[in-house]
Amino acid sequence: MLPSMPSYAAVLGHQPAISLAELASVLPDFSQSETYENVAVFETAAELDQAFLDSLGGTVILARRITEAPVTLQDIPQLLGNELANVRRKAVFSLRGVGVPRGMLRMLFKSCKQMLRSKGVACRYVGNEFKPAVPVLLRDAGLLDEKHGCELVLLQKEETLWVGRTIAAQDVDAYTKRDMDKPVRDTTVGLLPPKLAQILLNFAVSLIRELKGTPPDQEATKRKKKEIFTIYDPFCGTGVIPLESLHRGWPVLASDISVKAVNGCSKNIEWLRKEEKIFKKDTDSTVWKQDATQPFELKELPDAVVTEGSLGPAFTDRAPIKEVSKLRNENERMQAAFLENAAKTLPGVPIVCIWPVWKQREGWVRLEKVWDALGKMGYSASLPPGIEPEVPGRVSLFYRRPDQFIGREIVLLKPRKKK
Repeated sequence: MLPSMPSYAAVLGHQPAISLAELASVLPDFSQSETYENVAVFETAAELDQAFLDSLGGTVILARRITEAPVTLQDIPQLLGNELANVRRKAVFSLRGVGVPRGMLRMLFKSCKQMLRSKGVACRYVGNEFKPAVPVLLRDAGLLDEKHGCELVLLQKEETLWVGRTIAAQDVDAYTKRDMDKPVRDTTVGLLPPKLAQILLNFAVSLIRELKGTPPDQEATKRKKKEIFTIYDPFCGTGVIPLESLHRGWPVLASDISVKAVNGCSKNIEWLRKEEKIFKKDTDSTVWKQDATQPFELKELPDAVVTEGSLGPAFTDRAPIKEVSKLRNENERMQAAFLENAAKTLPGVPIVCIWPVWKQREGWVRLEKVWDALGKMGYSASLPPGIEPEVPGRVSLFYRRPDQFIGREIVLLKPRKKK
């Protein structure tokens, strides 16, 4: 009988469908088994850790199951004691419950504290039955270090209880630094969040692997071997996607029709190189002025194009339908011209791109004509394995925030294979 694969729980970001799609992109053997509110339980043969979570943009916290034996909530104090066996001084612990009644969670906090004290272990806990510890606190309080503390994740549904230990949490401070501290930020255009840029890069990984025909089982066993891909962003702006590519050690090609954007991207890249000691001899980058609708003349083709074209002007309310119609027509023409150019001068290169979506009273207004042209250009839209379209008939993912009037449609394009 084959041993079962490790079971993990991922606390998903505010776009759960996209977070799941990202996991399916980077884990070829990803197998989701259950969902608890905003937490997804899945299996994979890969050994996941903090470095893995750092490469994701859509997962906030990652936990690994600590026992497959049937357990109840009454077993939690003992399980916690086992996990804190390596703590030599004061222990810090936390409980993250989903589906566990608040009253029961409050009792568990007290029972765990009493159990530890009865064993002569000084302790304190963070978080409570109303609000679990945030990622920053998990990191700062030592809850991810087995020599200092532990957070248990309790997922309950009917008679089933899944218990895991938190092994990784998002580094919020690092994201904030790359987003807010870089020298050039253009607030006159839609700002691409670094987390979303990471997600787009991971979607590219899925396309690259598929086109190269790398067997999933080999990928699962070689996860520890770092993959390096060259990424090209032809609408680079001030460089969010190039920065995230460099951050993970991937060579970068970046261009934009705007000289201001090119200069801003170059300054931000130099800033990141100094901050993170990324030397050009190790990870190359090239930034230049280029109209994305004109022929690309590259010495070597990139592994993938990852980009967000213009979203148009920002709106603080729903835009008039006439203006939206005009913006859509302009964007349709631009996207079609870019894709036609890419098909001719970047043959065989997959593309991960973002198209604007405008909020209206009757619903969201999306690009339409460009979809009809994809087949003629030699592209087909796809999604990561096992992921279904959010909008029936549209092979894409939809990223939006409740307070925004312009959303983002994420489209993964595979080039037609050469005969």
